[in-house]
Amino acid sequence: MKNLSNILLAQAAAFGLSAPALAQEAMTIDQRVNATFATVTGPFVNFIFAPFPGTAFPWIVLWLVVAASVFTVYFGLVQFRFFGHAIALVKGDYSDPKDAGEVSHFQALATALSGTVGLGNIAGVAVAVGIGGPGATFWMILAGLMGMASKFTECTLGVKYRNEYDDGTVSGGPMYYMSKGFKELGLPGGKILAVMFSVFCILGALGGGNMFQANQAHAQIAGIVGDYPGWITGLIFAAVVFAVIVGGIKSIARVTEKVVPFMGILYVGAALVILLVNYDKIGWAFGQIFAGAFTGLGVAGGLVGALIQGFKRAAFSNEAGVGSAAIAHSAVRTNEPITEGFVSLLEPLIDTVLICTMTALVITISGQLIMNPETGQFVLNEAGSAIKTIGDTSGVALTSAAFGSSISWFPYVLALAVVLFAFSTMISWSYYGLKAWTYLFGEGKTTELVFKVIFCIFIVIGAAASLGPVIDFSDAAIFSMAVVNIFALYFLMKIVRKELNSYSARLASGEIKKFKK
Repeated sequence: MKNLSNILLAQAAAFGLSAPALAQEAMTIDQRVNATFATVTGPFVNFIFAPFPGTAFPWIVLWLVVAASVFTVYFGLVQFRFFGHAIALVKGDYSDPKDAGEVSHFQALATALSGTVGLGNIAGVAVAVGIGGPGATFWMILAGLMGMASKFTECTLGVKYRNEYDDGTVSGGPMYYMSKGFKELGLPGGKILAVMFSVFCILGALGGGNMFQANQAHAQIAGIVGDYPGWITGLIFAAVVFAVIVGGIKSIARVTEKVVPFMGILYVGAALVILLVNYDKIGWAFGQIFAGAFTGLGVAGGLVGALIQGFKRAAFSNEAGVGSAAIAHSAVRTNEPITEGFVSLLEPLIDTVLICTMTALVITISGQLIMNPETGQFVLNEAGSAIKTIGDTSGVALTSAAFGSSISWFPYVLALAVVLFAFSTMISWSYYGLKAWTYLFGEGKTTELVFKVIFCIFIVIGAAASLGPVIDFSDAAIFSMAVVNIFALYFLMKIVRKELNSYSARLASGEIKKFKK
């Protein structure tokens, strides 16, 4: 690490002396990073998104959809029955400050939300709508509503099987409920699943948790201030992120409980202003969403393309079934594991149903997606792989253009939102990756520091690479976590139902009481 520091210092000094020369060299570095990254990760990405034979439908998408449907039915629409109670828990109505754990229900929710409410809501939705049309939004909403049950299942187990240490800290998540839960049921293979999940979680943290965030944050900033080397953005983000994550989950929670509400209000407020300015088009936009969901409206891939893009982006955005949020929720102060399952229900609702839908509406009504006025269908690009847009924008640039089409200075507001989204997602995913890392290599300050440094190095790499390889690797790494996690949840969900039945009975009888504040 000392050698790396010397190199970076030397580069910084050279920048001050000869900026143009360094910029030219930096672009060469960016291109080399991108080419190497795409070559190394290609086979892994191809496997995760391999389609069923004779179709274009990725097997991993069906894996997530089926699981969310099973949990929704198995727990009797728990996401709707206990929605009100979830709100009460977040408010702290049932919180005993003497319970074991490190953070409050609200802090745990804010930390988990900061890991999911990120650029998937801004850039990811733009990718989905750009390829699958407005109809992809319908499938995103549906996936979000069903995903609430998946989140409930994994987060309940995360608290139930967490490790609680003498110093008051805790470690939890899928790797712990896989190893301990399978052992409790007398099932083999729990430890193997835990190790597999931990490896994938580390890859997910380095990919979707920071590389994708840094990549799109740099794209938005460069779009406003002008093009410059990506690694500069990466270094700045890495320094700020490291300053926060070095303090552990309590430091992360203190930051996220302030940043998440602010960035959520900022972004949703901006979207509401756009929608109000174009209120006359909202009805038409919803018509496009519903029509596109079942007809495809001639977009790339037709109906199936809209469905696939909707489910893919929803899963990448809210991570229901992935298992990542269970790690953050495991740190909550509670002696009732099921309560955090209820709290976690709110994540996909806020993340996908609310924020993603608003993004999709803004893009749809902005007119950035080029439509043939004679046929009423969208015009595809030359490759036929996506809808043609004004200025050929995609990802975060498409969202920015959509916002800017109504109010010229909104891209600056969006740039601030992007930076906050990226920052909050990075610090949360650093915690997810850290817990997977310490599960594999043991607890300890040195072990933790090693991972945190590696994590920050990948922020720089992500900012320097291009969107294509980064988003492909991010999706593949996160979805591979879901393969292992959902497999385990099928075996462990009966434990969750037992917890649910017990708590429901005690809540109805008045045994579960509110605490005076």
